[in-house]
Amino acid sequence: MKKPDEHWMQISDVMSGLMIVFMFIAIAFMVQVQNEQRQKNEMIYNYAVVKHEIYAALFEEFKDDLPKWNAELDEETLTLRFKEPDILFGVGSDLLTPKFQEILNDFLPRYVKVISREAFKDYVDEIRIEGHTDPFWAGAETRQQEYLNNMTLSQARTQAVLSYAINMPALQENLEWIIRRITANGLSSSRPIIFNGEVDAKLSRRVDFRIRTKADEKMNELAQEVIGNGKN
Repeated sequence: MKKPDEHWMQISDVMSGLMIVFMFIAIAFMVQVQNEQRQKNEMIYNYAVVKHEIYAALFEEFKDDLPKWNAELDEETLTLRFKEPDILFGVGSDLLTPKFQEILNDFLPRYVKVISREAFKDYVDEIRIEGHTDPFWAGAETRQQEYLNNMTLSQARTQAVLSYAINMPALQENLEWIIRRITANGLSSSRPIIFNGEVDAKLSRRVDFRIRTKADEKMNELAQEVIGNGKN
């Protein structure tokens, strides 16, 4: 017959063994979490590097053209913005002016050539053509009517640019890649340019080419993970 002390020693040994097993499980879990976080950090870093490289390549390509086109390139959003409304469309019109067609003939093939490079093409999620207007509309009786009229106009203008782009002979070689990514987005007067506390009507009338990289999607996924974890 076992003595009581021997019985408790056996239980103690089992508990010690279980504690060691749980400790190894906890360590393995912590290592897994650390590895996953490291992979996420590396992914975010790599996307950030590629995003900067896309900006640098676009700037190098267009740095001499931006001033004469009255355009600018924003590094944070990878937006190339045409800011001279008088050379884009006629007042209230969605017809591209001959001057804007001339600019697009020069701009678009070079633009697509840069962002479809082997080093970049798998990172580009969307090429957004964004049309913007000022908040005003002559003859409109309400703010809602102004906004909706401008929405119709901005959508028609971006559709016109999109149509011109995908029918351009110089882009047919990359047509399938472009079609899977390019979109037309009329934004009406939802994002006016504010200067000295007031809407700058002229600067608000613009066309943007904005690149959404897959980093944007990944950052949204990570944000949703954080939100989901916070609810648990």
